[in-house]
Amino acid sequence: MAELDLAEFSRSLVADVQATADAEGTTTPEAFTRRVFEDLEQAGVVSNTFTAYHKMHGHEVHGYGIGESGGSLDLFVTDFQLAPLETKLTKAQIETSFRRLLAFAQRCRDGLRQHIDESFDVYDMCAAVEKALTEAQRIRLFLLSNRVSTSNEFPVSHFDGLPVTHEVWDLARLHRHATSGALGEPIMVPFNPPLPCVSALSSEEDHSVVLAVIPGELLAELYAEYGTRLLELNVRSFLQTRGAVNRGIRETLLIAPGRFLAYNNGITATASMVEFVRGPDGEPTHISGVHGLQIVNGGQTTASLHYARSRDKADLSHVRVQMKLTEVAPQRLAEIVPKISEYSNTQNRVTQVDFSSNHDYHVDMQRITRSLWAPATDGSGQETHWFYERARGQYTDELAKARTPARQRQFKKLNPTKQKFTKADLAKFVHSWSQLPYHVSRGAQKNFVEFMVNLDEAPPRVDVQYCQRVIAMAILFKAVDRIAAIHGAGSHKSMITTYTVARLSLATDRKIDLDQIWREQGVSPVLEAAIHDLCPRVMRAVTMPLEGNHVGEWAKKSACWDVVSRVPWTIPRALVSELSDCSLDEAALVGGDGDHGGGRPRR
Repeated sequence: MAELDLAEFSRSLVADVQATADAEGTTTPEAFTRRVFEDLEQAGVVSNTFTAYHKMHGHEVHGYGIGESGGSLDLFVTDFQLAPLETKLTKAQIETSFRRLLAFAQRCRDGLRQHIDESFDVYDMCAAVEKALTEAQRIRLFLLSNRVSTSNEFPVSHFDGLPVTHEVWDLARLHRHATSGALGEPIMVPFNPPLPCVSALSSEEDHSVVLAVIPGELLAELYAEYGTRLLELNVRSFLQTRGAVNRGIRETLLIAPGRFLAYNNGITATASMVEFVRGPDGEPTHISGVHGLQIVNGGQTTASLHYARSRDKADLSHVRVQMKLTEVAPQRLAEIVPKISEYSNTQNRVTQVDFSSNHDYHVDMQRITRSLWAPATDGSGQETHWFYERARGQYTDELAKARTPARQRQFKKLNPTKQKFTKADLAKFVHSWSQLPYHVSRGAQKNFVEFMVNLDEAPPRVDVQYCQRVIAMAILFKAVDRIAAIHGAGSHKSMITTYTVARLSLATDRKIDLDQIWREQGVSPVLEAAIHDLCPRVMRAVTMPLEGNHVGEWAKKSACWDVVSRVPWTIPRALVSELSDCSLDEAALVGGDGDHGGGRPRR
């Protein structure tokens, strides 16, 4: 991938953050934090993240996250500078930030929420952190910065018996993340003691295969540490225990762990490099470490081990899992790995849908949007593109290819950063319109998996009109997002936005004129006024949980949608006259009907 100069990346990042902050009426640190959250969620590094700023003597925090199954508590602090290249982020500054984060955790444990007004989103954060501290198996502290740090490695510490790890996402790491085209940094795993293995001879030079047996405890620990990053090339989330296969895995782990190796098909994994201990004849006898580890088949087995240990307190000491490990030349990963997964899977079937970037739907979306010109509405006559990023880093790559500053300015003029959207964004826009806000509220990865399932069950015809209407959904979503900020949605804005779009879609029977929104590249004054009227009503319903301990838990439940779908609201007469005559089936582009039945705003 073409490399974007660090200084240019920094200037672009600051400009984008400032533009976002101005558009959303928020601060630049919050806009920067939200942006990094989106990147890290898509990378599978974090999940269930929320921004909420709180600073007192001795502590400062900009957001929090609760890992899958509550296994980890993530706390974030942000360092955002308008002139980031003028100074370095020193080790002393980093250590101070981490101490302040840990002090916040300690004060939450000691009842900080009791001293905070319940009408503030910080109250929800304190309540969530206090609860997570009693359930989490580890704490992760993150420092997000647009400066270059002088140190990135910090030893593991402990808090109330929980291991505490430290991660610095500085300008250099964010730049590397954006230009690598990969979702995350390679996973490197040492095996101590080394795993005995059997090597299988291959006549192919681009890959080699070894067979081994890996302890169940180790596999569970790997999933606890890396989560869905282990499954990037498989792009599947854990399906809980709703399938017969997963229920069988769980029952075996709880009732007959010693028979797991006999009952289970094991995992298929790949690596870009495998380190061996070799015998006198030079043949591999043990695996001492792997670089770029990915599980391409057996993700359900891996996740089930983790959840059995964390939720059911299962003893995995007698569990062994067979592993077929293929070392693949890095340049052949994208070509070979999908075939390995497709042909080897006999448990929960993995289809080509799972390799979403190359799915026909996304390929067609990219092909059409690259040549689709959005109407000029600012009087300049300059038409622009909505840039669909089918694979991570495409926008940055294209910008880097422009090379000269003049050509990069021209590229941005034709492809404004505010009109760039990713696969996760698309799923969020469409599911909100399709009245599935509880899926959207479960996070980018889970929502995207559900989107692909729906897509596979009822594939749409991707043509010019389809792409225009999806972009119209994006415009509508962004308009609602901006209005939600005006009404003080705070750290719950993402949830308020998706629920407001869904409620609007339900009330109008999906007859908002998407074609008109596309032509005008914006919502009409009448529709905007209606959103202003509806949004506070939705916000009261979402921010007053009937189930769960805090808003973040409540918004993920279909019960929340049941309540919001019943929020009293009458469509203004002026908006009725603007509605399209299209039928529900014509307007519902992807996804089924939402499962709907029939106050406190956070600042």
